[in-house]
Amino acid sequence: MATITLTDNRNAKTYEFPILSPTKGPDVVDIRTLFAETGMFTYDPGFTSTASCSSDITFIDGAKGELRYRGYAIEELANKKSYLDTCFLLLEGHLPHQDELIAFDMEIRKRAFVHEGLKSLFCSFPDQAHPMAMMASAVAALSAFHYEHLSMQDECDYQVMSRRLIAKIPTLAALSYRRSLGIPFIYPDIERSFTENFLYMMRAYPGENLEIAEVEVRALDTIFTLHADHEQNASTSTVRGVASTGAHPYAAISAGINALWGRAHGGANESVIAQLEFIGSIDNVDDFIKRAKDPEDDFKLMGFGHRVYKNFDPRARILKALLDELEGELGVNSELLAIARRIEEVALNDAYFIERKLYPNIDFYSGLILTALKIPKNMFTNIFVIGRTVGWITQWIELKHDSEMKIARPRQRYTGPTEQRV
Repeated sequence: MATITLTDNRNAKTYEFPILSPTKGPDVVDIRTLFAETGMFTYDPGFTSTASCSSDITFIDGAKGELRYRGYAIEELANKKSYLDTCFLLLEGHLPHQDELIAFDMEIRKRAFVHEGLKSLFCSFPDQAHPMAMMASAVAALSAFHYEHLSMQDECDYQVMSRRLIAKIPTLAALSYRRSLGIPFIYPDIERSFTENFLYMMRAYPGENLEIAEVEVRALDTIFTLHADHEQNASTSTVRGVASTGAHPYAAISAGINALWGRAHGGANESVIAQLEFIGSIDNVDDFIKRAKDPEDDFKLMGFGHRVYKNFDPRARILKALLDELEGELGVNSELLAIARRIEEVALNDAYFIERKLYPNIDFYSGLILTALKIPKNMFTNIFVIGRTVGWITQWIELKHDSEMKIARPRQRYTGPTEQRV
């Protein structure tokens, strides 16, 4: 086995730690015995160089701009398969055959209804409450309605729990939206597909046989697929951290939803549209670009750069192509699009952005498409939740199967006072 040698320059002692090789990506140094052998911790703020687990779900190569689910390139899945295909792939480890997909689709449709008691929860929220606040609360409340999931041991139980949550999340998102407006709730329509049904529950009024355009379903389904999983990001790590305590799976997912809400994470696409609206005109773009480059100005250009990708975000490439293809059919806001394209043009050709590898990310384009779908900004992160739920729950299952996992418990470098007396 390959090893790495650590030399302590204070006393010339050396220590060896094994190097573990993945199937793809960088090797990792196994430092689980570091403290026992050396009395020291590693120091890695933000865990930028720390692998917290082994996983066979998602692979990212940030330098190459590569993203794969279970080995499948995101480009193939987004362009050739549906979101439910992707859900089945993540949960079962393989793409579904036609009969498997039909059965999976029907199960999801039937499980989309939520307990009538949850209506009371939504009615207790104040008018104009943020949909993400209601969404996180409702998912946590699901643990009360399905408490039996706390002590699951059987793989079949895991799969039932997973399908139940994936199916109900769009319903809860739609209920959150409609409560924020004070309009009647709409039940799921079992005759409609997963993505079409969500748009129906968002838009319809009681008794209305609303038609949803296929181009809209396709665009939103693609966004769901692109958001399905993204390795050990902040919200996924939160789900795993809560799961490691033995908490109810829906409590862990609720924690992930709260983590995703942050503007530096899932809330970024909302910020992109808000910023485009603030810029207001293509004539103002150059001034805002100058502000973004000014080290004395705290203005930041939203939708550029990524913690992992140091190349074009592959999901952004897909959405950019989709936006170009469907611009006319979707009815994209021409003024916002003109501002966005001018920013994109400048950033992709400006040395400041190129040297810092600040490429457009998924949030830069997804907000434009969601706006075209007439989804309000305060629902953007809920859309992210719908897509990401399958990833979170798959990561939860993987953690449960991992014999090496322990309760998440990072250490610290203490910098406070040593000893004080009263």
